[in-house]
Amino acid sequence: MNKPNEIALNYISVANGKTSQAWYKALILAALAGAFIAFGGALATFAGSGFTGMQANLVKGAVFPLGLILVVICGAELFTGNCLLIAPLLTRDIKPSATFKSWGIVYVGNFVGAVLVAVLVVYGHSFTDEVAQACVNVAAAKCNTPFWQIMLRGIPCNMLVCLAVWAAMASKTATGKILAVYLPVFAFVVCGFEHSIANMYYITAGLMASAEYGLTVVGLNLGNGLLNGLLAATVGNIIGGGLIAVAYYAVYFKRRKPASDDVTPQR
Repeated sequence: MNKPNEIALNYISVANGKTSQAWYKALILAALAGAFIAFGGALATFAGSGFTGMQANLVKGAVFPLGLILVVICGAELFTGNCLLIAPLLTRDIKPSATFKSWGIVYVGNFVGAVLVAVLVVYGHSFTDEVAQACVNVAAAKCNTPFWQIMLRGIPCNMLVCLAVWAAMASKTATGKILAVYLPVFAFVVCGFEHSIANMYYITAGLMASAEYGLTVVGLNLGNGLLNGLLAATVGNIIGGGLIAVAYYAVYFKRRKPASDDVTPQR
C-alpha cells in the first residue's frame, strides 16, 4: 500500500490534473459522478423501502457505497471528494482561481448527472407505490429539517467521504480500493449524515415522484429543497472536507527544505 506521505505526494499530481483538465472533460466526468451517486441513492431507496428504523438504515448503508465505488474505480469527478483540493491549495501547488473553477464545473456536472438519473427512474415508473412513497418521505425529511442541523450533519459526512477517497489512494488494487471506500460510506449512511450530491438526487426524485404519483407531503417544495437539503449540506460538506484537508496539509503536505539547502557550503 501507499503510505500517507506517499499519498500526499501523489495527490499533488492528481490535483494538478483535476484543476488543469479541459472544462468539458471535467463536466462530463462530473455528470458521471452525479449519476453514480444517484444510482447508489436509487438502490438504497429500493432496498430500504420494505424496512423501518435502524433496519432500513443498515440496508441502505449496505448498498449505497455503490456510488462512491463507481466514482473511484471507474474514474469520475465528485465535488465532495474534491474538497481535498484544499490541501494542495494551501501549499500553492494549485491556484485558487483554478480550484474554484474546478469546484464550480464539478458541482454543476454532479447536479446534471443526479437529476438525469432521477428523471429516468421516476418517469420510467421504476418505482412501485411503496418505493415512491419512501422516496417522497426521504425528500420531505430533508426539506423539513432545519438548515443548521443539515449543515452539521454534512460535516461528518464529508469527513468520512474524504477519508474514504484518501484510503482508496492507499491501495494499489481495485479490491483494496473497494474495501477502503465501503465502510466509511456505510457509516455515514447508517448515521444519517448529509451528502450534498446524494441530496441532489433524493430531493429532485422526491419532488418528481410527488407530482407523478400524486403524493403530497407538507414542506416538500423546491425552495426548502434547495435551501435545507442542498445548500446546508454543501456548506457542511465543504467544512468537513476542509477539516480533513487542513489536517493532512499540516502533517503531510507542508514543505520541508531540501537537504541540500540545509548543508553549510564548504570553504
